[in-house]
Amino acid sequence: MKKFGQGITTALMIIVMMVGLWGCNKEGPMERAGKKVDKAVEDIKK
Repeated sequence: MKKFGQGITTALMIIVMMVGLWGCNKEGPMERAGKKVDKAVEDIKK
């Protein structure tokens, strides 16, 4: 029974990590705004 509990715990940890990594790939509104600001600064430098 102890091995079964460890297996379930391990599987849940892997799933949580995979979901976390998948969520990091999405570009949010703040990141898009930051990219626009970076582009504007580069344009001003030129």
